[in-house]
Amino acid sequence: MPIIDAILNDFFWRALIGGLGVALVAGPLGCFVVWRRMAYFGDTLAHSALLGIALSFLISVPLHVGVVMTCMVLAIALVLFSRTRALATDTLLGILAHSALAIGLVTLSFMPDVRVDLTGLLFGDLLAMSRADLFWIYGGAAVILTLLGTLWHGLLMSTIHPELAQVEGLPVERLRLTLVLMFSVVIAVAMKIVGVLLITALLIIPAATARRLAHGPEHMVGLAMVFGFIAVTGGLSLSWYLDTPAGPSAVVTAFLTFVLVYGTAGKARI
Repeated sequence: MPIIDAILNDFFWRALIGGLGVALVAGPLGCFVVWRRMAYFGDTLAHSALLGIALSFLISVPLHVGVVMTCMVLAIALVLFSRTRALATDTLLGILAHSALAIGLVTLSFMPDVRVDLTGLLFGDLLAMSRADLFWIYGGAAVILTLLGTLWHGLLMSTIHPELAQVEGLPVERLRLTLVLMFSVVIAVAMKIVGVLLITALLIIPAATARRLAHGPEHMVGLAMVFGFIAVTGGLSLSWYLDTPAGPSAVVTAFLTFVLVYGTAGKARI
């Protein structure tokens, strides 16, 4: 259709559509990050994305595929290592986060023939969104939202009261692993929006803002999506009018919204 083609051929509209797609799926997953206090876990997966980029060039696969594979392997490793309790969880996360980031940078340095925009990868390049990126974003969002809709009760129960969920026969560990694998997909598709160093901010800040106003879990998820939309739209507007980097501008907009809501609203309800 001519109208759709005209919209998709405009870089600003592609950026807006892609950013809204990421906000759509980051909202509900961000709520689980806030409820389960998994912010540092999200940072670890985000840092591993750079290692996934390096491996993508080594084995000649699309960047999104390499990032998803690397994040998934690291997520499974984190779940398995955390069961051994040989190290405190935050210590293990710190080791893996910074090691994965450093190994990715060192690996890229050994590939002089590969041209990589590190600034764009680390901090996002929202205005460089392509049609292929939109396919990855909305394809990943459809898979994750379908999983969340199917597993919502189990995920919520295992988050609120994992012992009770286990007594009721819910597969708590399997649900946790599924959740972290969904984080991996979001990080891969959001990489183009805010970069690997700011992805966790887009997950956490809208959800934390929504928590201040929400009357229940589902209400919080809806509000988190709305605040994510505001962050993306505001970030693109700042970038357009003030010539600021789009990804960081989206995070700044999310932070200003958070400050405004927490400064004017009452005590957090959930």
